[in-house]
Amino acid sequence: MPISVAVAGASGYAGGELLRLLSAHPEFDVVTVTAHSNAGQPLIAHQPHLRSLAHLTLQETTPEVLAGHDVVFLALPHGASGAISATLPAETLVVDAGADHRLTDPGDWADYYGGEYFGAWTYGMPELVLADGSKQREAIVGARRIAVPGCNVTAITLGLAPAVRAGLIEPRDLVSVLAVGPSGAGKSLRTDLLASELLGSAHAYGVGGVHRHNPEIRQNLMAAGAEAVSISFTPVLVPMARGILATNTATLASGASLADVRAAFEEAYGDEQFLHVLPEGVTPRTADTVGANTCLVALAADVRANRLVTVSAIDNLVKGTAGAAIQSANIALGLPESAGLSTDGVAP
Repeated sequence: MPISVAVAGASGYAGGELLRLLSAHPEFDVVTVTAHSNAGQPLIAHQPHLRSLAHLTLQETTPEVLAGHDVVFLALPHGASGAISATLPAETLVVDAGADHRLTDPGDWADYYGGEYFGAWTYGMPELVLADGSKQREAIVGARRIAVPGCNVTAITLGLAPAVRAGLIEPRDLVSVLAVGPSGAGKSLRTDLLASELLGSAHAYGVGGVHRHNPEIRQNLMAAGAEAVSISFTPVLVPMARGILATNTATLASGASLADVRAAFEEAYGDEQFLHVLPEGVTPRTADTVGANTCLVALAADVRANRLVTVSAIDNLVKGTAGAAIQSANIALGLPESAGLSTDGVAP
């Protein structure tokens, strides 16, 4: 029997990507889609590329509409999913692609988001290597409440965690600069996201440690074994619809070599189907991850500066959001982890 699915926030970019992937999933059956201001309109009017789901109409995002499904995916703004999810049955698998349930520290939530804190759910980053050498995947098995990581968080965490866990870098001296596509900002009408403002330009935002993904990155790297983490991370909006390219640097620990780092990454990711460590001298392109649930990672050492440099590339809407949500749902339900997901990108 197919697994019944509802997607809340289905008219947005994250919701649309969830639906695109779910439409090809061998076990999931999307029966309900919801929205806020667009409720009552055909889904196809807002996601015209999803022809196979043209029969669906956007409904109101209410607990009553979302109840009764086996799986509910929430693609809502932060602060919107906490109250709704609290009303859903405990046996329903609820996967939140928003921020409401990612942070374990209420103080971090108050500092970076504000408003009511709804508590932390099982964290949906299966490949996150933990301090004891296990993976976060083990915690996802059988879970019924899953928080999907932030997209910038995914690119940075996966590009640094194995080196942190192996003690090969100084976690108090981390720097990351990211080139980010504007789809991560959602569909809301903003002047800085207009084509006439964005094309032919690049600009930094969230400068000076104020980006809301900061505490989540620190939380992950501490789970990987760091006693404390200090990271300066700056995202830069660039004119590509989707994708994140994160260039991460850290001071190498005393005696650590690039060979040691590569061994740690191969140990962490060698058996992972969606994490690919690139050969020496090869750096990733975001174009090679478009539409795929993959993270490509390159490793290098800046010997003059005694710094490790890792470059990680993801599709922010797939591995950074919808793909991670479906991958985690598959694990929670005991399905093949790759069901409905691809390692192949779209080119050119």
